[in-house]
Formats: sequence, C-alpha cells, structure tokens
Amino acid sequence: MNQTQILVIGRHPEILQTVVRLVNNNPEWKGTGCLTEQEAISVFDQQVFDLVLLGAGIDESSEDSLCAHFKARKPDIKIVQHYGGGSGLLSAEIYEALKSNQL
Repeated sequence: MNQTQILVIGRHPEILQTVVRLVNNNPEWKGTGCLTEQEAISVFDQQVFDLVLLGAGIDESSEDSLCAHFKARKPDIKIVQHYGGGSGLLSAEIYEALKSNQL
C-alpha cells in the first residue's frame, strides 16, 4: 500500500509531535515533522511529499517563503493550514485537500 506522504511544519515541539502522531495513526498516511523553515526545505527537497501541513506559530513571511519554495519545486503540491481544533478537523482538512487533488 502506498502511503500519502505528509510534511508537517510547526513551531511548537509538543504540538508538532502530537500532530505527527495523529497523522501517523492513519495507516494511509506517513507524517514527517519539522520545526524550522530550513529543516522543512531540506526535507522537502530530499523526499517526495503529497501534502504540506502548516501548523500554528509560523509567521506570515515564513509561510510565504515556504509556500513559494514548495510550489516552485512541485507546482501541484497541496498545502493545508491547520491551526488546531482536534483530530477530527485535522483528518477532514487532509482528506479534503487530497480529494481535491484527485479531480
């Protein structure tokens, strides 16, 4: 089974760890977490991701530069902003983004 590769970026270590754990609770998904912009860019350039999940704590300029980098490397990458709200909302956001990818 091919897992959907999800890059999770957040600034708060405990929250990032929780979100990655929630992503990885779904057998169809594989989450990789990054705390810094540099780490996220490095990991994105070395692996193939289907979706990028941006968490709380990322300032607007970092978000803009990350999105620009990801889109330049992979124009069809799906980017989802997740600012909390529980595992049900997280799953719904990911499923919605992936569904829109399959049109």
